[in-house]
Amino acid sequence: MRSFFSDISGQSIGIGIVTAVVGYTSSVAVVINGLHAVGASSGQITSGLAILCAAMGLCGIGLSLATRMPVSTAWSTPGMALLSTLPTPTGGYSAAVGAFVVTGVLIMIAGLWSPLGRLITRIPRPIAGAMLAGILFKLCLAPVTALGEVPKFAVPVILTWLVVGRFYRLWAAPAALVVALAAMAFDGQGNAQQLALPTLVFVRPSFDWQTLVSIALPLFIVTMASQNIPGLAVLNTYGYHAQTRPAFLSTGGLSAVTALLGSPTINLAAITAALCAGPDAHPQPERRYTAAVVAGLFYVLIFPLLAAIATSLVTASSPILIEAAAGLALVGAFGTSMLGALQDEKQRLPALATFLVTASGFSLYGIGAAFWGLCAGLVVHFLYTAANMSTTKVKKSAT
Repeated sequence: MRSFFSDISGQSIGIGIVTAVVGYTSSVAVVINGLHAVGASSGQITSGLAILCAAMGLCGIGLSLATRMPVSTAWSTPGMALLSTLPTPTGGYSAAVGAFVVTGVLIMIAGLWSPLGRLITRIPRPIAGAMLAGILFKLCLAPVTALGEVPKFAVPVILTWLVVGRFYRLWAAPAALVVALAAMAFDGQGNAQQLALPTLVFVRPSFDWQTLVSIALPLFIVTMASQNIPGLAVLNTYGYHAQTRPAFLSTGGLSAVTALLGSPTINLAAITAALCAGPDAHPQPERRYTAAVVAGLFYVLIFPLLAAIATSLVTASSPILIEAAAGLALVGAFGTSMLGALQDEKQRLPALATFLVTASGFSLYGIGAAFWGLCAGLVVHFLYTAANMSTTKVKKSAT
């Protein structure tokens, strides 16, 4: 800690605060919407959101201080978008919590047993990107739907997102959320809550194979493919070579434990990681870890106090307007996923199969569309791979 106080600067404090505020406000509506979709009550959402912020902050602080690298942690925004597309599990929220526990354990196993991590990385990137795009598609349509249902509120939200994004892209989604919340307050929706410590609610997990296949497996794949692996890549880009074992063990283990209080999965940050790892945090790379520590302190000390207010505003307000704000926050991720899915012409058909099945909302045997979309893409991928190999062998034998 002595070296931390000598390394910290006003610049790193400012970037740390910006990182925390942008990370929280840009997608908190996605988190609340996702937990509500899988059956959480308002009290359970408040508990889960509060402990989620604390876990993110503590994990980021611990990893950054231990490694002297700007290791930022976050919630899985694509994973929370996945929950928003699913029906309430048969076993209710306790079954969803059981899936959160299993997801955390799987991330830990990926840290301890490298073949599992390699297996995830061997899923063709176009297919992984198409699955994520299919998950995000419905939410990204919400702003358009809101234009038809509540145009007087949707228009200011979308215009705010466009105008702010033109000049300050990182602040576009937070600004749109603020306007959406102001519109709800103007319309008399939502119940104001006083700033208070949230009440933590224990949730006894239950486990059934349908929920584990529908939630735990896709959540694990999405978290690894769209959060943990890109998060490591961002650090590598700035010259930080973080070890996967401590990162996965800490995020996975803490996720499994805090799930008992309703918290979903935490992981390495991908988007906000660049803020703390870049030169804006500090000219000297060895001192940029302090920005990640400051962001973690904000998550621990400030945002849990806002859990009750955020939950009451979002859950008691017009669902379509909140979905619109959440959808605007995910448009960039959707575009990146679609680009990655369709760029390789050889993988385009498997990627399209994955996207279409995932986006359809198709469900069979109680198992959600994300799993079946992944299966469809892999089947088409291996079918065409085998066909191409056979064709190549025939041409070689003919020559």
